[in-house]
Amino acid sequence: MKFSRILSLSLAVASLATFSSCRKELCYNHFRTASVSLDWEQEWERDYGMNHLSTWDHSLHGFSYESLRPDMPSWVTMVRYTGGGNPYEFYMPVNGDDVNVGEGSDHSLLFYNNDTEYIVLSDMASVPQARATTSSRSRASLATMESRYPAFRSANPPDVLYAAYLEKAPEINIHEVKPLKVKMQPLVYTYVIRYEFDYGQQHISLARGALAGMAESVYLVNGVTSEDGAIVLYDCDVTTWGVEAHVRTFGVPGFPDEFYGRSSNSVSRAERPYTLNLEVRLRNGKTLEWDFDIADQIAKQPRGGVIRVSGIHIDDSENRFDSGFDITVDDWGDEADIELPMDRH
Repeated sequence: MKFSRILSLSLAVASLATFSSCRKELCYNHFRTASVSLDWEQEWERDYGMNHLSTWDHSLHGFSYESLRPDMPSWVTMVRYTGGGNPYEFYMPVNGDDVNVGEGSDHSLLFYNNDTEYIVLSDMASVPQARATTSSRSRASLATMESRYPAFRSANPPDVLYAAYLEKAPEINIHEVKPLKVKMQPLVYTYVIRYEFDYGQQHISLARGALAGMAESVYLVNGVTSEDGAIVLYDCDVTTWGVEAHVRTFGVPGFPDEFYGRSSNSVSRAERPYTLNLEVRLRNGKTLEWDFDIADQIAKQPRGGVIRVSGIHIDDSENRFDSGFDITVDDWGDEADIELPMDRH
């Protein structure tokens, strides 16, 4: 009888231990969970002295400063990098989610929105080299600008892109859920480009532009732009005062650089070309083109802002209809190529 009571007590203690602890081979929730909440910084330009936010003229632009802020994306990718291991991807909604951050403290986390169309991601297996590049776009009439900047690739404006990087994921115990706040910051910025006419805008039927000198790509880990330049092509709207476009770019190449007081190993602004192009088709089918040096404006606005060129004039004689003039123009459309451009070494 005494032996029976001892056996019963031992079995009860064993059962209690079984239900109060987790056996690794039986537990289905053997994770270290971070409860990720995403905070979105919806900025369309960075202020380097222009004070657009405080001095915005609604009557001049016809829209508010706030209306230019980028929209929220649709979906987010989190990439977990471990020491020597393969990256692991996890997808979450824009407000965040509970994710398994893995064991140990030798891994980092990269977040970015994955709903882009004109951006190609490359070298994602390596945190320092992971970057976003905008897709190629060609235009037959751009031969003059391309010959002037042979090292630049012509490209689409990039999509809205946000990213955040945590060099060290938080240490979380098994079965623990720890809150993790992540700030998603923009890597793409907008230029409001105004081509202001003295006269002749009424003759324009179509307009398009190009901005030469913008960065070709941006590194997701720190927001630094590549040294390689690109010619960003875009379509424009014809207004009562001229032509306007809202153009997204990664900003200037090699930024932050020493011209803005951020590092000491980049090319100075004086060696960087920044050219604005405008091409219009008149109502009679004729095309006209202008180029503008905008280096001084870009110097104060390396990541978004307002670019204005003025004094453009079209004579009435340019829009004269001539029975001998062929108004059929076949080269107005652009050709897009979403393939990743070749790496430059």
